[in-house]
Amino acid sequence: MSRLSAFNRLFRHRLKHYFLTGLLVVVPVAMTLLVIRWLVGFLDSMLKSVLPEFLRPEVLYGLPVPGIGLVATLLLILLVGVLAANIFGRSLVSFSERLVDRIPLVKGIYTLFKQVSDTVLKRDRGAFRKVVLIEYPRRDIWAVAFVTGVTEGEVQQVTARKLVNVFVPTTPNPTSGFYILVPEEDLIVLKMTVEEAFKLIISGGMVTPPMRPAKRSANPADVLEYEQVKQDHADEP
Repeated sequence: MSRLSAFNRLFRHRLKHYFLTGLLVVVPVAMTLLVIRWLVGFLDSMLKSVLPEFLRPEVLYGLPVPGIGLVATLLLILLVGVLAANIFGRSLVSFSERLVDRIPLVKGIYTLFKQVSDTVLKRDRGAFRKVVLIEYPRRDIWAVAFVTGVTEGEVQQVTARKLVNVFVPTTPNPTSGFYILVPEEDLIVLKMTVEEAFKLIISGGMVTPPMRPAKRSANPADVLEYEQVKQDHADEP
């Protein structure tokens, strides 16, 4: 009887283990498919609402074309990017932003999403050159931060140690944070990219970049790749 009872417990344990393992595999896949299906359907319905009836796929081809709204949206984004990259487009965007700034409620919503988009999507993050690990806000408490430059001027002159400008972002909105000055020997330079660090911060640690060896900085050139930074600025128009 005891053997049968032990077998039942083992069977239930295995069954529970396999079921939870299956959930871990099926749930992300199913949710991803549902989101993609919803997104494609939503964009298709949006395109259908703005297209004249004689231009709709079911009229032209005799059947609906799933995903055409997604393709049209991608092409629209590409077109807007091309237009915004020239002088006229930049002037138009600047005028639109000034117009939005005059609308109280819309201004707050637009500013929030623009800051998040600029932080997450903008590739030219000249200010964020390295991802570092620092002890903040106290010893034995660690924070992921970004190096923004080598401290210069009066602030550096009145301190005995070589300081580095560091920006400590907040979660889940990395556009806000704290500017602090850290002795360069207290920085641990991480191998993760700026994009990976942003994903880590925004997700609150749930999206972890792949393991890479870290190193403690020994000089400002290692922290900032200073010569490369100067070259990047020299190449800018």
